[in-house]
Formats: sequence, C-alpha cells, structure tokens
Amino acid sequence: MSQMRLNQLTGRWVTIVAERAQRPTDFAPRSDLNDDDPARPCPFCPGNEESTPPALETVGEGGDWTLRVVPNLYPAFHGDEGFAVHHEGPVHVMAEGTGIHEVFVYTPDHATSLDRLDDEAAGDFMLALKRRFIDHAGIPHIRYTQAIINHGREAGASLAHPHGQLLGLPFVPGEVLDEERAFARFVGGCLLCTTVEAELAAGERVVFATDDVAVICPYWSGSPYELLIVPRRHELHLQDADTTSLEAVGRSLRDATAFLNRALGDVAYNVGFHTAPHAHTGEYHWHIHVWPNLVTQAGFERGTGVLINIVPPEQAAETLRSAAALTGA
Repeated sequence: MSQMRLNQLTGRWVTIVAERAQRPTDFAPRSDLNDDDPARPCPFCPGNEESTPPALETVGEGGDWTLRVVPNLYPAFHGDEGFAVHHEGPVHVMAEGTGIHEVFVYTPDHATSLDRLDDEAAGDFMLALKRRFIDHAGIPHIRYTQAIINHGREAGASLAHPHGQLLGLPFVPGEVLDEERAFARFVGGCLLCTTVEAELAAGERVVFATDDVAVICPYWSGSPYELLIVPRRHELHLQDADTTSLEAVGRSLRDATAFLNRALGDVAYNVGFHTAPHAHTGEYHWHIHVWPNLVTQAGFERGTGVLINIVPPEQAAETLRSAAALTGA
C-alpha cells in the first residue's frame, strides 16, 4: 500500500511508493536501458498479453486489438478504502494511497508514437479516455482522474512502447485546485474561452485552430515550446464532451506533437489532461497541457517556484507554425 504524506509547507500531498522501486528500469544506468533486449520482451506488444493483468478495456478483437487498458503492475495508488487522514504527530499527517492506477496502451505498434496515429486511432484514443473517466467517476472514493503521457526516458517513460497512464485519486491535486481558484476569480465568463478568443485575435501565439480546438503557446509559458490544447466547446469535464469534439481534440494532440517533432526532433515530453474534479459543478473548462522536456529546473526555479523560459511563446508558436507548413497541415 502506498502512503501519502502532507507537505505542511505547501499544503500539497507527496506520495511514497516503495514498491515502484522494484520496477526493472528504476535506477538502472542509461546504458543498461535497452528496449530491444530479447531477454526482456515488451509487455505491451501483441502476443505478450499474458505479461500484464487482464485488460479492463480492449478495442479490437482478440489478437488484432488496437488499444488496451490494463491495471498497472506497480500502482502508485491502489485500494478502495477511501481517503482517511491520520495525524501521527504535531506535523506528521498521512493518508493511505488508495485509488486506481491503469496503463493505457493506445497502439499495438511498438514504434508508432502519439504523433503518428491515424485519424481513427487518434479519435479512439480520446473516446477510450472518456469511457475510463466515466467509469472512475462512478466510484465513490475517486474524486479526480489524472490522465498523463510520458514520452521518452527524460520525461519519465519506463518503457518505450507508447502508452499513457490513468490515475484515479481520492483527493484533488493541488495543481487542479489552483486552476479551480483561477476560474472562480476570473471576472467576465470562462477564463479559457476568453483566452482562446484573445489569442485568436492576437494571432502570434496560435499554432493552429479549427472550429473545434485551439492549440496555442500560452502567454504565460513557463518552459520552451509549452503547448495548451483547448476544446472550443465549453465543457467542465472531459467526459462531458461529445464524439465530434473528442475526435477533433485527439487529432489536434497528434498534430501538435508531430509539429514539435518536426521542429525540434524527437524530444521527450509530458502530456497532462486537466479536467474538473468529478463532483465539481463550478466554473472550469477541460484542457490539455504539453510540456517538452528541453531544459532542467535549477535551484532558482525549485527554490522560488518561478520558472525561467528562454524561448518566448511568440517565437515558439512561429517555429511550430513553420513546422506545420512543412507537413502540409
């Protein structure tokens, strides 16, 4: 069982998961990390389904599957006991790390990353996420579901086969609480709807936009080539979006990462899907963050929380628009 401990200085939870150190890739030298090692077959490739727990969801028939969702063998959150806080001393506050941790294998092809999905696969990716979010929302002790993709070793991917992770949490993460507060204090409608309108009017930070989705390098980008993907339809939760909107978002996420690769090479990046907490009924607008791993946070950033971005978002958007033009998009 994992354990959550409260950082009293920040009010945010830290998760202690000693079991995850048992993963074969943890703490291994980079020279030893070889996904082509025949002695270590990829558990996510077709034919190796017995290497994972039974699938929670499969798209496709039998050995011709195109997408699988399976329980994580080394879960950071596990169990259905709910969220109970314990005081172990004057400043020591903990809770059991109960919840859900799933692996989202969105392609059977070991070499087909997110930026290479076809239109159908990109749409299926988002529709499957919606089904999992709906399932999580129906579990009483799950307050928030976080979907992530780590692309590349530097971004935290433990296996090269393209995959994401879904974590059903018994609490709302501090980052999302901060966003909830930002939406609540914004005067004049929805913060992200207004952001999209302002960026479309200005034009200089828009990478591309359709009737359904806007992809921008946000004005407040804290790191080089940071991207914000915003559905044009105002919905609180990812699972509230309809099929047309979700399929368009899937294609836009695919294209945005393709433009990053075209402009910068095969960079490592993290993708975070931010949606309103399951019981949230206030102001919010679900969206996606893409953070390329191009720089390292140093002492100033860690000590102050103030990020230093060496590539202005206007310059980043121009570079990505040029990459889009080269692809014919």
